[in-house]
Amino acid sequence: MNLPRIGRTAEDLLAELARLTEHDLPVRGGQVTSYVYDTGRPEVHDAAARAYAAMLEVNCLDPTAFPSIVEMEKQVVGAVADLLGGGHGIFTSGGTESIMLAVKAARDAASRPRPNLVLPVTAHPAFHKAAHYLGAEVRPVPVDLGTFKADVRAVSAAMDEDTVLVVASAPSYPQGVIDPVGEIAAIAAEAGVFCHVDACVGGWLLPWLREAGADVPPFDLSVPGVTSISCDLHKFGYAPKGASVVLFADPAMRRRAYFASAAWPGYTIINATVQSSRSAGPLGGAWATLQALGREGYVELGRATLEAADRLRAGLAGIGGLRVLGSGSTLVAFTSDDADVFVLADEARARGWFLQPQLSYAGIPANLHITVTGVTLAGVDAMLKVIAESAEAARRLGPPVVPDGLVELITGLDLDALDDATFSELAASVGVDLRPGSGQPRMAVVNAVLDALPAELREAILVRFLSVIYS
Repeated sequence: MNLPRIGRTAEDLLAELARLTEHDLPVRGGQVTSYVYDTGRPEVHDAAARAYAAMLEVNCLDPTAFPSIVEMEKQVVGAVADLLGGGHGIFTSGGTESIMLAVKAARDAASRPRPNLVLPVTAHPAFHKAAHYLGAEVRPVPVDLGTFKADVRAVSAAMDEDTVLVVASAPSYPQGVIDPVGEIAAIAAEAGVFCHVDACVGGWLLPWLREAGADVPPFDLSVPGVTSISCDLHKFGYAPKGASVVLFADPAMRRRAYFASAAWPGYTIINATVQSSRSAGPLGGAWATLQALGREGYVELGRATLEAADRLRAGLAGIGGLRVLGSGSTLVAFTSDDADVFVLADEARARGWFLQPQLSYAGIPANLHITVTGVTLAGVDAMLKVIAESAEAARRLGPPVVPDGLVELITGLDLDALDDATFSELAASVGVDLRPGSGQPRMAVVNAVLDALPAELREAILVRFLSVIYS
């Protein structure tokens, strides 16, 4: 059984934790170029961890019972509002929840019989998730394949009387490009439709980049027609995970995001977020991070991040066969004309660096993504050296060898008829070991197979993959 007969000591548990995490990617140092955000200042992360622990057992369910959470949330949300054009906000667990609340508010306020969302193909899948949960249709529109910005005319053409929300990204995650927010918001406003800016990545970064000298167009609630915006503090706010803010231009729209129920004989139910009970730890960690860094700290991080991104782009352009996709933010994506990018990623991982693979979609080629953070500048030359070595190794190795007929076999499979054990055997046939403790796998073959499949089948495969991991 998983539960021990008698309790274990803290020392024993921490030793076990060290064993369990020995194959994890490192969260500090900048060699993992996605998922984690590092200032390079350990004292800031330590202050956040201590504040997180101090608030760990405080329950955000009832703000009248714990007035500390009201004061901290006002300060945190107020800081975001000061930076992003004002508004009325909610502290959430992450960008997906912030987006979920923005979609809920728009759906409820618009009250259309068949609500739909219009968004670029580069918009985050959180909008698809929100639409799935909330009974809305997604209408994806293309982006310009040279700039990767949303096609404004396509956005306009996709809207109809049932459109409840139009989306722009600042920036979009895949290529780090800021959509034409002003133009999109204007056509939404003309049609009487709400407009959300997904600034989960850029909301707490772009203003500091602007101060550092970058040319950042208006993108926040100060732009006419923008009715809501999301901003993750656990990204370039450098707070511990579980920290985001969604802002609404109109307080009535924030109320639309809330949920209340009096249809039972128990305690009062009024939730600002999707969750009911939730730890105040993330709020405490976010509050402490903002206070520990302050305005000058974020400006300094912005300058370092901008310099690192510029040096990285220039360095990638100098490596034969590599091509940068998009420009203008500290999210850098690149592809290769003569080496398989999935093999390149495996080679970089073998050298201690994680570059995030991105599958081809809607005319955008398969590529690798790097999120440049405050710590990247110190290691940018080492990263470029590894990328150059990995690209050369990928050229020598050639594309991943996909077993003959495997893609056709998967395409014809009834995945629902396979149990997890059989699917695990199928994964093993392409070299993926899903057993616990198997370490960091080489994923080039898996990514090549996924890249050859349509999006709907990719999704089905990924669901089965997750199911096997947790079986």
